[in-house]
Amino acid sequence: MRTTQAVILARGLGSRMRREAEAASAALTADQRRAAERGAKGMMPLGARPFLDYVLSALADAGIRDVTLVVGPEADEIRDHFGRTHVPERVRVQFAIQEEPRGTADAVVSARPAVDDAPFLVLNSDNYYPVAAYRDLAELGGSGLVAFEAETLVRESRLEPERVLRYALLDIGDDGVLRAVREKPDADDPLAQRAERWVSMNLWSFSPVIFEACARVRPSTRGELEIQDAVTIAMRDLGEPFRVVRMRAGVLDLSSRADIAFVASQMEAIEPRP
Repeated sequence: MRTTQAVILARGLGSRMRREAEAASAALTADQRRAAERGAKGMMPLGARPFLDYVLSALADAGIRDVTLVVGPEADEIRDHFGRTHVPERVRVQFAIQEEPRGTADAVVSARPAVDDAPFLVLNSDNYYPVAAYRDLAELGGSGLVAFEAETLVRESRLEPERVLRYALLDIGDDGVLRAVREKPDADDPLAQRAERWVSMNLWSFSPVIFEACARVRPSTRGELEIQDAVTIAMRDLGEPFRVVRMRAGVLDLSSRADIAFVASQMEAIEPRP
């Protein structure tokens, strides 16, 4: 059955964007500078609309009808915008609170009371993915993820090659099923040496099995509960296969102040209808 619900991980603190030097703000508007200083990536103004309006609009275009925003207890700006002053018309938005920023696996668990007992998409709040990526992933109706081809990401997303290779590389079987997720692989890692390298940009489809996997995750070397570790547990210990949707397309990444002007330029022709 086709997936119609999604969870957006919007609890991040935006630490990198907040700590960047003021010089990185030279090309930004005053409103964008203020959002950057707050680390408010999802609420970054692109013209008259915040970034998340575009994300929600793309999800609606792909047939997603229910969206849960995972936020922190202090996220009044997001809750006011999407819950009161600019309530979306094509998707139903609700909120889940992640009390502490303990990692992406913990963020997914925070959404458990809000999602139906059915598959759901999970995505970052600071990435703009192609509508086709949402649509194809939703068609799986079960556990899976989108794998983006590295060279296409570099070419179409204006991401530096070394930045792309800091993302997780994917080991995919000939049957199209995920074998492993390799976080920040070394340059001599066999996956990094392949002619075609497939990258996870944290766009997932999960069945409710993921909640049990998240409960078994232990802190990573960074001290966080990582969703990639939960996926490994789901595959290895719970027998959950993850099908892979391969895609040669760009993804807009709003991680730093240097990304804002390019992302804004790519959004100019889009009229969001969340």
